[in-house]
Amino acid sequence: MDSGGSLSEEKRLGRVLQVARKKEGLTQQALCQKTGLSYSTLAKIERGAIAAPSVFTIQRIAATLGMSMDELLGGVEQNRPSFVAPVANSRKVSRSGVRFVYFDMNGVLVRAAVSKACMKLAEESGVTPDIIETIFWQYNSDVCRGSMSLDEFNTILAERLEMLVDWNRYYLMAVEPTPGINELVTWVAENYEVGLVTNTFPGLIRPMFERGILPNITFDVLIDSSEVHALKPDARMFEVAADRTNIASPSEILLIDDDRSNLAAAGQFGWHTMGFDAYQPEDSIVAVSTALQPAD
Repeated sequence: MDSGGSLSEEKRLGRVLQVARKKEGLTQQALCQKTGLSYSTLAKIERGAIAAPSVFTIQRIAATLGMSMDELLGGVEQNRPSFVAPVANSRKVSRSGVRFVYFDMNGVLVRAAVSKACMKLAEESGVTPDIIETIFWQYNSDVCRGSMSLDEFNTILAERLEMLVDWNRYYLMAVEPTPGINELVTWVAENYEVGLVTNTFPGLIRPMFERGILPNITFDVLIDSSEVHALKPDARMFEVAADRTNIASPSEILLIDDDRSNLAAAGQFGWHTMGFDAYQPEDSIVAVSTALQPAD
């Protein structure tokens, strides 16, 4: 059997992973289901097509196969930063010059829960979900911007649904953290300055921290749209976010967001941007963790 000595590190890792997976009697699809990886990501790793697999992905695969990192990476050189999380002894600079990372909340740190909250309200009120969701989106921007109070919004909902409504309570019951995001954000916070910049209803962020829905870290900067009275992609939102950092150049800021219009607006301010898909998070986590490998 070919020892793999002439293969690249990525292809040797792919071969080791493939052998370990088959030894456990798992198909690629079965391993994907157990790890939460997308099929395309796992297939690329096994082919050696991902140049710098994230430590987060490798750790998850190893745990699923009942192996240690050392066992899974046996025969693969481990002195590369792509396989070892950097030691958090100082704030770092990424290879692309990033020093500060802003995370969006809904659609990145958590999976947006508007539809689920509307479904629950529909069950209790007898009003169809589409009507409730139409009401929500009619007033969402005003509430998130702080030009309409949460009480005013709840009153409108109550009148239409003929029942007392606390929107935030329903949202908190429905929202859930994005799988794998806690370890990613924790690692980023150990190595870079981090912030949260979000379009959100007032009064949601604190209970989401208290309930463990948001990552248990201290953000260096927290921008709540309802407090600054601006929404992404408004220019003011990015002006406030930039001003609250200690970063000299906009090219040192990265925004991770799921909304293309927000990413485009941040790019116009000279920020780095990365899209995120909370429903296929492993692909996004691989991309983010790879992009944020510190410069040598």
